[in-house]
Amino acid sequence: MSIIPIRRALLSVSDKSGIVDLATALAAKGVELVSTGGTAKALRDAGLDVRDISDLTGFPEMMDGRVKTLHPKVHGGLLAVRDDAAHAQSMREHDIGAIDLVVVNLYPFEQTVAKGAGRDEVVENIDIGGPSMVRSAAKNHAYVAIVTDPADYALVARGETDLAERKRLAAKAYALTAGYDGAIARWFAGTDQGEAFPATLPLTLRRAGEALRYGENPHQQAAFYASSDGVAGIGQARQVQGKALSYNNYNDADAALELVAEFREAGPTCVIVKHANPCGVATAATLAEAYQAAFACDTVSAFGGIIAVNRALDRATAEAITGIFTEVVVAPDADDDALALFAAKKNLRLLLTGALPDPRRDGLTAKSIAGGWLVQSRDGGAVARADLKVVTKRQPSEQELADCLFAWTVAKHVKSNAIVYAKHGATAGVGAGQMNRLESARIAAWKAKDAADKAGWAEPRTIGSAVASDAFFPFADGLLAAVKAGATAVIQPGGSIRDEEVIAAADAAGLAMVFTGMRHFRH
Repeated sequence: MSIIPIRRALLSVSDKSGIVDLATALAAKGVELVSTGGTAKALRDAGLDVRDISDLTGFPEMMDGRVKTLHPKVHGGLLAVRDDAAHAQSMREHDIGAIDLVVVNLYPFEQTVAKGAGRDEVVENIDIGGPSMVRSAAKNHAYVAIVTDPADYALVARGETDLAERKRLAAKAYALTAGYDGAIARWFAGTDQGEAFPATLPLTLRRAGEALRYGENPHQQAAFYASSDGVAGIGQARQVQGKALSYNNYNDADAALELVAEFREAGPTCVIVKHANPCGVATAATLAEAYQAAFACDTVSAFGGIIAVNRALDRATAEAITGIFTEVVVAPDADDDALALFAAKKNLRLLLTGALPDPRRDGLTAKSIAGGWLVQSRDGGAVARADLKVVTKRQPSEQELADCLFAWTVAKHVKSNAIVYAKHGATAGVGAGQMNRLESARIAAWKAKDAADKAGWAEPRTIGSAVASDAFFPFADGLLAAVKAGATAVIQPGGSIRDEEVIAAADAAGLAMVFTGMRHFRH
């Protein structure tokens, strides 16, 4: 039977928004309203005639309301197959009335956890009766409509439902309970039991908006799913203008945001990303100067790139950015002058995040492989000056130390094998994603020379620079390539069986070299 009239509705919600309007519309259609606790009170306060759940079941609400709906007269009314003779006979024998509509939203478990509530309060906000009713009603969607989202109230306010609507509502309901149970399972395993990698890892992701136009390539389909971890990310940013973000836009903008977040306590910083790798990064006295220094590192790759900054955008920076074609700009905020300038570039996507994510935050990253998933903790690792171990005869200068740490921070976000040259708070050359470290060092040096040629500089910025390697130099050849490029200081993890050979080469070249003891592979 496709069209089912609603004769009896059970309403039990923790979020009361819109419930009075829905109940009023149903009552006008002659629907009997059955409700519980606070929901019943809210409806009576609005002047509606409501039947208590205890009147329906013959049992009072007890145990702080924990068992108010866990009763055969509720679940029998939900699960009965209406055109099954045996089911109908059982309903008559036990005076079980059919329930045609259930409107439920669940105890705010995730919100309770997010506010830092104590264990007892968190456990008390694990809903039992609500999910039970949701699942019963959803299973019997051939006859019963289940509404779990106030956005769907209009579908049932007319007093009847059709099968297609009930199927869609049932699917949405099971997704809700799956996510709800997943959040509870993660809390028990992680917060309560301290398990970083439980035997079963449930993930709850909610699609944000419609599907994307396509995936990484036009023949692939894609969508963006948002997490509920409260991180100020690309998916949570306010898009001020421009076309909808593509799959690659999301990926590249995230890479830019994660890197610029490393500098959220630093001076004005600009990051330019292309194909998820930074092609220019700089910190300067002003945001406009930082952009110009980052852009100068690789003016070719910056075309059609993604830009992220750690300060509110101003007019001078907007003028500089709009000088070439840019896909996406990400910033915490923008002033009116900057917004007006960007508005003239209709295809430019401007995202305002309001804040920058914490680069040291906890969390997991996941990668699908054939037959499963690889899951690891986020790379929130960082080093400070006090963590560095000088391993060469020559001590680095203060400027070299600053450039080493800057280059190291950028290298963390470059695909391995990663080599980054930096000088005076700006990248001089970036070598990414090569199969050996020597080639990355050569490519980064070549890019620095090319940048100098284009800018008309007397020499590339690798002269007198610091060079960072995301993992140890397995041989001295990569380090010697950096020497040839003009680097005077090196920062690397150390830990190779040939460390002594590499240190000797650095000493012979008069370099200062520091070990971090930490590696930053990014595959």
